[in-house]
Amino acid sequence: MSKEKNAPALLDAQGARNDEIVRASVVGIAANVVLASFKALMGLAVHSMAMVLDAVNSLSDALSSVITIAGTKLAAKKPDKKHPLGYGRIEYLTSMSIAAIVLYAGITSFVESFRGILHPEPPQYSTASLVVIAAAIASKLLLGRYVKRVGERVNSASLTASATDAMFDALLSAAVLASALLFLFASVNAEAWVSIVISGFIIKSGVEMLREGADEVLGKRFDPEMTRGIRQTICKDEDVMGAYDLVLHSYGPEKLVGSVHVAVADTMNATQIDRMERRIADRVFAEHGVMLTGIGIYSNDWGCSDLRDQVLDLVRKHEGVLQIHGFFADEEQKKAGFDLVLDYALKNRQAIFKQICDEVCAAFPDYTMQITMDIDL
Repeated sequence: MSKEKNAPALLDAQGARNDEIVRASVVGIAANVVLASFKALMGLAVHSMAMVLDAVNSLSDALSSVITIAGTKLAAKKPDKKHPLGYGRIEYLTSMSIAAIVLYAGITSFVESFRGILHPEPPQYSTASLVVIAAAIASKLLLGRYVKRVGERVNSASLTASATDAMFDALLSAAVLASALLFLFASVNAEAWVSIVISGFIIKSGVEMLREGADEVLGKRFDPEMTRGIRQTICKDEDVMGAYDLVLHSYGPEKLVGSVHVAVADTMNATQIDRMERRIADRVFAEHGVMLTGIGIYSNDWGCSDLRDQVLDLVRKHEGVLQIHGFFADEEQKKAGFDLVLDYALKNRQAIFKQICDEVCAAFPDYTMQITMDIDL
């Protein structure tokens, strides 16, 4: 099936995904506004700083859901001349915005909790206030599980971040309830101390979510199982002798584009290569949803197998050599070369690469060697 035939189905799937994200976000907004209102009113009534801060945190969650909806709508905009691959990456920016809100809520809670330690004010808990706190815990747990389930199903970083925040809110409310019970039954006012501990967890969560969003924007290594699966799909083609240099770019959770090099017999003509490239592109798109925008060719020159084997044996003796590919040799012009992948874990990658180049050039002085240190993708 061609990419053109798959396009309508892909657009329908993206539309359904956006609808689910918006629906889950609307549920989150409604739930958080109601919870924030009850907790704020009750917190002011019983003079509980922890309850008021909890209400502010719930209000920030509602704002996070509004940002999620806005980001989803913007990300769904059609590609244009300025952004030919669409606006999908906006979702990563919205997840970072939510992380910033979580971080701000955590820092604000920490500051107010510290002030509570310096200037303690005994709360006046009532049965109604305890019921409100308990209901908030149950509501946040249910909301967090629902949003997380939807976020994982539609692969939405923003929803997953909101779900994590909801779970931490439930933990914060549980800490408020515990401190209330401790005050009622043991006359120990631990509100501020409990709030400081929970604030630390919220700050940690915000930092982690911010880092994850930044990784997506900067470009991170894709799941090895996914890249391995794509290479295996490519290598199923009868004309492919190896797949290398697979590069993937994410333009949103549901839009991946990439390129790859494949090794083929040097006897293939242009028509055969063109047919093979079309087969590979269609198969990868159908099985993995990845659009291959470029397929490069490595020609397997079996006439220089002895030279190739000698070079490979020499290079493989070195530490950290992950892969050697793209070998070529021109006996008439006395030129040869290959691409070399070295492990990022090596502290002296450049020094090892230079040593390998020097050894290969010294071992084969009749050849001009073109050795490229490839990226470990």
